Amino acid sequence: MAQDYYIYVSDAANFSSGEFKIVQFDPDGENPIDYIVDELAWPQDIVFLEDEDRVLVSNLGSGRITKHNSRTGAYIEDFATVTGGPTRMKIGDDGLLYVLQWSNTNNKVLRYQLDGTFIDEYTDTGVAQSIGIDWDDASNLYVSSFGGGFVQQYDGSGLDAGTFIDSNLSGPTNLEIKDGVMYVLDWNAGKCVRFDASTGAFIDDLITTLQNPEGLAFLSNGHILIGDNGTNSVREFDASGNDLGEYTKGGNLVTPNAVVLRDSVFLSVSEEVLNTVIATPSIGTQFSINPKMALNFRAINVYDVNGALVTAIELSNTPIWNAQDLSEGIYFMVATTPNGQKASQKIVVKRK
Repeated sequence: MAQDYYIYVSDAANFSSGEFKIVQFDPDGENPIDYIVDELAWPQDIVFLEDEDRVLVSNLGSGRITKHNSRTGAYIEDFATVTGGPTRMKIGDDGLLYVLQWSNTNNKVLRYQLDGTFIDEYTDTGVAQSIGIDWDDASNLYVSSFGGGFVQQYDGSGLDAGTFIDSNLSGPTNLEIKDGVMYVLDWNAGKCVRFDASTGAFIDDLITTLQNPEGLAFLSNGHILIGDNGTNSVREFDASGNDLGEYTKGGNLVTPNAVVLRDSVFLSVSEEVLNTVIATPSIGTQFSINPKMALNFRAINVYDVNGALVTAIELSNTPIWNAQDLSEGIYFMVATTPNGQKASQKIVVKRK
């Protein structure tokens, strides 16, 4: 199931001073648009809330997570204030937003509901200058420390499980786990390093031709996109680490530090049918498809909360969809008509 992504790149500019911006690129990396320019201060990360038509941006310089219209990029309000300076953000399988802090007295990982309500300090210890976050299949959480040069592990309850990686890194930024491998960008060393995600064992320096890399994403074909301060662009590499050149063209980027993919389907969902009832109930593992869908729509694609395509449901022969094999969490069902009109619904996969 191929996906066409629009690319969103955060530009940290000169760190303490702008011009800060979030730039949108077409799926081929062309036609840059200044997507967000207001209320930014050393932006760090971008999270789309597709069911709300909103997008969140973490700002290290102001200690704010700002909320914007995801169609226009216009500033709406502050989502939250983070005294330690928010860096990376990710939505977990529990549907909560996890936020890292750069400089606070404890640097613990924070959790918020998606309406901005503060939940708790999730981890029992903190990681100084934390700037990379991801989970493995066992729900263990991993956080990288830029200043410490290590990756810390927490169990599924947020309890400190010890240092997971303490070598072969000098200034880690982003980390992502994919197919049992942990990919870590090293800003200081100009590398993308691979480790075994189950043991932390060093595999190799996959890419060594970068300069101050920050911002990491994977295309559906397995290629890797990495923000590179050395070329003021996002670079593309194949799965073996071969350099395919600059992926983004133009945009006047200075210091790209976040690379986020957004499936193109969400840009064409009509506001009028943004929350159409595609299936019932909205929570569970067995979902009954609305009979009208089969008459007006040709297929339903199911995406996870990060916009990755999970599966496709053929409407002609699927009155009931069983989501038992999916992990618990938030998903989006997007239905498409033969003429291209799209409707979306948020569901929650939850077992009794």
